[in-house]
Amino acid sequence: MTDSIAVSARSTATRIGKALILHGIDVRIAAGRWTAIVGPNGAGKSTLLRVLAGLLPTDGTVQLHGRPLADWPARERARQLAWLGQAEGGSDDLSAYDVVMLGRLPHRAWLAPASDADHAAVRQALAAMQVAHLQTRRLGELSGGERQRVLLARALAVQAPLLLMDEPLAHLDPPHQADWLAVVRAQAAGGTVVSVLHELGMALQADELLIVKDGGIAHHGPCASPSTHRALQAAFDWRIGVYQVKDRWVALPRLPQPEHEHAD
Repeated sequence: MTDSIAVSARSTATRIGKALILHGIDVRIAAGRWTAIVGPNGAGKSTLLRVLAGLLPTDGTVQLHGRPLADWPARERARQLAWLGQAEGGSDDLSAYDVVMLGRLPHRAWLAPASDADHAAVRQALAAMQVAHLQTRRLGELSGGERQRVLLARALAVQAPLLLMDEPLAHLDPPHQADWLAVVRAQAAGGTVVSVLHELGMALQADELLIVKDGGIAHHGPCASPSTHRALQAAFDWRIGVYQVKDRWVALPRLPQPEHEHAD
């Protein structure tokens, strides 16, 4: 793991209302890596990602590139950190092109027109998510999968060194999940990606796995490590198994054994 830390949270506890969602969080996300956050339903995965993005108040300290997150001016922080939330909406009346252009707002002065660099970034993001052919269509006219790919393109258009995504594979079919995987690997090669995923097989393709359970960090380590595989299985109460298939790791549910009827 590189010594450069993109984002970190220390001594973090987070409450939503009176409920304690996260506690004792001490995590450092390495720069130049893809870290996947996984865990059972209700473990606190999305809450942790929102804390790292500065979208939820928390005790303790969150740092972006070694600087307290609260010390970053809003526009400068928006250039450093791109965000895609879970089930995120958008204006249904905007064209896909205009939605992706929203990702360029941190780079533009107030009411300034889009520059050539902005248009180039939008075209690049649309092409990366294979939605360039949809650019003139309104967001409300798109299918769930098409809409999600446009929103992913919006996050890419920011061209931030840190990309945080919560359930980015929602509504994507397997071929487009594979396309997303290629994009994420390219992003991590020149920056840092942190994603919350329910698709454990895709999460195991990341560099690092951050396992959250019961509001705390159960494990943080390389995806290919046997200790990570054991911790992942334990986090799901050993109801999944981790197996190697050719050159990749996959996670599969352990199916209940059928009860055999016994003859009298």
